[in-house]
Amino acid sequence: MSNTHPDASAQRLRTIVAAATSLELRTPGHRADLINRHSLDSRGRIQIDLPVNSRLATDIAHQREVAAVVEIADVAPTPVRERIRGRGTLSGWLTPVAPRDTGDGDEELTVEFDLATIELSIDGVTTMVDPVDFAAAEPDPLATEEAELLCHLDRHHPRTVEWLCRLVAPRHRYGVRRVVPLRLDRYGLVLRLERVSGHRDVRLGFTPALRHPDELRQRMAELLDRGATCGRRSRTWLS
Repeated sequence: MSNTHPDASAQRLRTIVAAATSLELRTPGHRADLINRHSLDSRGRIQIDLPVNSRLATDIAHQREVAAVVEIADVAPTPVRERIRGRGTLSGWLTPVAPRDTGDGDEELTVEFDLATIELSIDGVTTMVDPVDFAAAEPDPLATEEAELLCHLDRHHPRTVEWLCRLVAPRHRYGVRRVVPLRLDRYGLVLRLERVSGHRDVRLGFTPALRHPDELRQRMAELLDRGATCGRRSRTWLS
């Protein structure tokens, strides 16, 4: 098990849940891949909307409590090798909350996921997360915007990525064939440095950490200024 601080693990998982558009739901006798059907309420509880006439919704409405496991993957939005950045496995019970009219003639059953155990797996290391810590944690300020921001940076600003890579130690740039922005959060930007065989992830940190999305432009400008300073010291790019 990992020794990662529980608050950090809870925040990471809350971020994954807040940003994810899909999840895998398993109950006795059912398995479903659900897209754009989960949300977090004000108490940090996961709620899932199910078609009211589905077998799963019918079972939950009848039994009032159904054991379930949810898996949510943190998938890098940019095209890199090994795109799974982390995975959350949550177990507990589904209970019905209320039917809901979607407004287009369909009716859904909203169910609440009462958590019992939570595991967060990052880079092959699994950490247990307390459900109380998960409910109390705040997702990263950039959670819902990260995918769009990273894809925009990757597709439209390759020179910016090249400039930022000057902040990476020259020994880590040796043999690198491709650099892709991998993660963006309150603590900084992570670049994936890909070689013919293997890769390295390097974080370019914000100082101080970002508190609100409105601060991102300034933090990125500061990173670019640091990259310019490194560029004046050395003109070495990808070896």
